[in-house]
Amino acid sequence: MNGFENYEVWWVTGAQLLYGGDAVVKVDCHSREMVEGLNNSGRLPVKVVYKGTANSSKEVTEVMRQANNDARCIGVITWMHTFSPAKMWIHGLQQLNKPLLHFHTQYNAEIPWETMDMDFMNLNQSAHGDREFGHICTRMRLRRKVVVGHWTDPRAQVRIAVWQRVAAAWADSQDMLILRFGDQMNNVAVTDGDKVEAEQRLGYHVDYVPVSELMEYHKKITIGEIKALVAEYFRLYAHDEKMENPESEEYAVIWNAAHAELTLRACLTDKGAKGFTTNFDDLGTQDINSPKFVGFDQIPGLASQRLMAEGYGFGAEGDWKSAALYRTVWFMSQGMPKGCSFLEDYTLNFSGEKSSILQAHMLEVCPLIAEERPRLEVHFLGIGVRKAQTARLVFTSKPDNGVTATIIDLGNRFRLIVNDVECIKSKPLPKLPVASALWIPMPDFETGAVAWILAGGTHHSCFSYDLTAEYWEDYAEIAGIEMVRIDKDTTIPAFKDHLRWNEVYYMLNKSLC
Repeated sequence: MNGFENYEVWWVTGAQLLYGGDAVVKVDCHSREMVEGLNNSGRLPVKVVYKGTANSSKEVTEVMRQANNDARCIGVITWMHTFSPAKMWIHGLQQLNKPLLHFHTQYNAEIPWETMDMDFMNLNQSAHGDREFGHICTRMRLRRKVVVGHWTDPRAQVRIAVWQRVAAAWADSQDMLILRFGDQMNNVAVTDGDKVEAEQRLGYHVDYVPVSELMEYHKKITIGEIKALVAEYFRLYAHDEKMENPESEEYAVIWNAAHAELTLRACLTDKGAKGFTTNFDDLGTQDINSPKFVGFDQIPGLASQRLMAEGYGFGAEGDWKSAALYRTVWFMSQGMPKGCSFLEDYTLNFSGEKSSILQAHMLEVCPLIAEERPRLEVHFLGIGVRKAQTARLVFTSKPDNGVTATIIDLGNRFRLIVNDVECIKSKPLPKLPVASALWIPMPDFETGAVAWILAGGTHHSCFSYDLTAEYWEDYAEIAGIEMVRIDKDTTIPAFKDHLRWNEVYYMLNKSLC
């Protein structure tokens, strides 16, 4: 699946008729060449579609209305080739409800010193027109991304590509359905939140699905489907060959894991959901007339790992905000090589300059971040309503730099917290058979942990090797939510001041949050 193929970004060039029709024809030719160059650069994941020049308020308004009504359009790039009086953009920009990128560029890279005349200068007025356009966007308090650079410059192209990925993920979230199989873990504050406000602000919808309803799908899974999936497990993952013996206890556990995965898939597909949560305290009921469970024999961890790898959002213990955020992380990351995962802060390693945090979960860590081929194993899990042998993929993550993010509900607004981290090599954990990552939060363990706690960060987060803070800056700008970043330059006094000023800003500007 490549969700970017279903989308396009529109390019609208600002001009006017002051310099005559011939000038507009040149503007149009330049714009077409520039759009073609961007599409042929190989750096943009989403096709740019040229929508012509906008020379009047009527033309601007019409193209913005069309952008709103076209499901394939995920955002608009504007560029002012000539001086384009900004008052003619007001009505159109008031109606635009898609992400906006203002590209401050120019057709020619350098000034043609020897040949430049008045006609050339009048035509090539991006330095003039883009500032006029920028002024009206600021006057209207419009959220947008501004990229400055020549259209052939790879650095500018990469920044546009970042915004495209974020805009595509934003479009994906506007019809995102998250299913909660069971409720949230009792008395946990950070995984709770306002689902109505989340849908208003972030787009996605959260539904509760009783596990009893999920079990209706469980009953319909066939033996043939389960056999085929078990064979797929053995083909894909390293494992002990004795597991392949149908008479072994391990085979029975893996069989149940496959049954659970097929059940979840069937329900998610039937309801058109893009993510889900589970709860180890709600796994279905036991048939008193049979030694077998009508429900799951344990939490469906292997299923969650594999579904995450395919792009389904996931949050443990009913954490629907993390499920939605992981789906967005995965969607933005499509085609990137290093991987992403839902993770949880588990235990601390105080070791001087290498002090770090072990990231894991009972079972549910995505294999996309594995350093080596994941190993399929069966071990006892003694937590939740059922304590039983459970299948899972075991691995450690790749050493590399990455970024992790979480969204919290502060009552009057959502806050996106982003932390640059360094994943380091983990020592063996022979008695802890789970997937894990070990990281040092930037700028160092102590400062990073203090800042995360002061910001109200959760114990769940969504991690990516491929994304950078710029992606999250664009996401927060599009969503209109607060973002705080913890990076190599963070100091606690400055970070505290930043949080205090943000609190004042959002208290005084409730309409923005």
